[in-house]
Formats: sequence, C-alpha cells, structure tokens
Amino acid sequence: MDTTNLGDKIVGVLKTIFDPEIPVDIYELGLIYDVFVNEDSDVKILMTLTTPNCPVAESLPMEVEEKVKSLDEVKSAEVEITFDPPWTQDLMSEEAKLELGML
Repeated sequence: MDTTNLGDKIVGVLKTIFDPEIPVDIYELGLIYDVFVNEDSDVKILMTLTTPNCPVAESLPMEVEEKVKSLDEVKSAEVEITFDPPWTQDLMSEEAKLELGML
C-alpha cells in the first residue's frame, strides 16, 4: 500500500470541499492541520474551522469524513476537530489569499 499516493488522493478530495462562507477549498484555507494514513488504510484527519461557532461545525467534518471514505483505498476515516492552534488567515495558502484579494 502506497500511503504517500493515498495521501495525495485524500488531499485531492479535500480540495473539492469548500467553506460555505469563503469561495476557497478547505485545504487551501489551511483548515486541514494533518492527515494520517496507517498501513491498514485507516485515515485520521485533524482539522479546524474558521470559528468555533462556524455554521457548518456539524456538517463540514461529516462531509470531509464521507468524501474521504468514498475513496476505494480508504478503509475508515475519522475527522477530529481542534481549535489548538486557532485558525488564522496566516494559515491560508498564497492561492487562497490571491483568490480572496488579500495579496
């Protein structure tokens, strides 16, 4: 099992999920802190939200989990939400900042 290749596929899936309030995907926004893939193809994603009272606090992690689970190679997926460290605009990619006119 090539976990690096699977990691890339997972990132590809994450780039199809958008924050409903910002027209940028959650990966470019910097909401994904870490993606762990073990030898058994169990995936754990550590992510944050733009704010703790984000309107999609319930649905966004579920969407991430469902979409990652939909990859054939993934046996299980679990999303853990953290606010440590809290999200800031500094975590956004150059692409996201450009998209939002911040550069």
